[in-house]
Amino acid sequence: MKYKWILFDADETLFHFDAFQGLKLMFSRLGIEFTQDDYAEYQQINKPLWVDYQDGVITAQQLQNIRFQSWAEELKVTTQFINSAFLTAMADICAPLPGAKELLNSLQDQAQLGIITNGFTELQQVRLERTGFQDYFSTLVISEQVGIAKPDRGIFDFALAQMGHPNKDEVLMVGDNPHSDILGGINAGIHTCWLNTHGHQTPEGIKPHYQVSTLNELNKLLSHKSA
Repeated sequence: MKYKWILFDADETLFHFDAFQGLKLMFSRLGIEFTQDDYAEYQQINKPLWVDYQDGVITAQQLQNIRFQSWAEELKVTTQFINSAFLTAMADICAPLPGAKELLNSLQDQAQLGIITNGFTELQQVRLERTGFQDYFSTLVISEQVGIAKPDRGIFDFALAQMGHPNKDEVLMVGDNPHSDILGGINAGIHTCWLNTHGHQTPEGIKPHYQVSTLNELNKLLSHKSA
């Protein structure tokens, strides 16, 4: 195996992340029907907040609070209550992406595995436990805990320090987001693989070392690298 370390993003790289279904489940538990129109309104607020978070303009806690502000006022509860209920619902519907388990099984004896995620602490650990994935990973780096989000190279430097400063040519970052995962990995000086499930055009100025459309394809690619 060319790589001694393989780092993964979490959402939409190892796990399905269906926010609409999570919000529907969460609000149904509060006796509210959450519609596609409600979701469109939520995303108008949520999406720009994630950009600000990744750019270091706001903190994880600010993101969690601001996105549920209007719902909290309407329901007369705290924003943290709603955010926590949402993350619980997301954990309840979590499922690995196709090929994730087979990929991790295949890699566990060939390389050390880690996760670098901009997702929130409350969800990550529960998902790893429920899917039985926690034993595969020797490093779990969560932006909320580090205080820096991908693509900032600071979170990658933090992860590399946790990993004992391996040779960067022997580290591969795998992720579905070209801006946070791939550009972040490139800026940190490590190799990258873009999981481009939807066949998007490569954004200008971002050149991943590899590109695959499924985790099964990645498994074959890495098996070939170790042959």
